[in-house]
This record gives sequence, C-alpha cells and structure tokens, in this order.
Amino acid sequence: MVAIIVENVAPRLRGRLAIQLLEVRAGVYVGRASARLRERIWGEVQLAVGEGNAVMVWSAPSEQGYRVATCGNNRREPVDLDGLWLVAFRPESGPDQPNATAGDGR
Repeated sequence: MVAIIVENVAPRLRGRLAIQLLEVRAGVYVGRASARLRERIWGEVQLAVGEGNAVMVWSAPSEQGYRVATCGNNRREPVDLDGLWLVAFRPESGPDQPNATAGDGR
C-alpha cells in the first residue's frame, strides 16, 4: 500500500498521479504499487513538485509497518529516531523573525 499527499502542485502532476493511484480526496492518492513503480512515481513527484510539497507513506517491514518520504517546503519533517518515525516541526520564519536555528544562541 502506498499513499501520496500533495499540496500546491501543478495540475499536470496531479493528473500523472491519478493515472497510477486513486485520488480519494483532493491531493490524496492511494493504491498498491511495487517497489519499482513506487520509486518511479516518487521520482516524478520530486521532479514536478515545484513550489508545493509532497509526502509519501508506504508499507515496509519495520517496527511501525511503514516508511515516510517528503519533498518540497513544509514545516513538518519526518525524523527517524532509532527506527521509529516521528514528525518534527520546524519553527516559522516570517518577515519580523529571522530564520530560527536550534540551540540557545550562545
């Protein structure tokens, strides 16, 4: 099983995804795909994501039973912590805030 969620991508990419997967909701695609097909689809997503972003989740023989990959600009970032996938949130940076960095500023 594979699921791909896209935001702010070109209609052309959405059409390409709809050829191989079922669009169950706007920007949410699910289906069954071999590892080879999954990698080919994800390669197309990475090339065409542009200013948008995408996340892919697929079944895998791991502790949680799935793996995660992302591309594009998104505050949510998957982090592998000793084989356990968690989601980290990057701080927002706006016009009045410089890019936030980790640490205490010393």
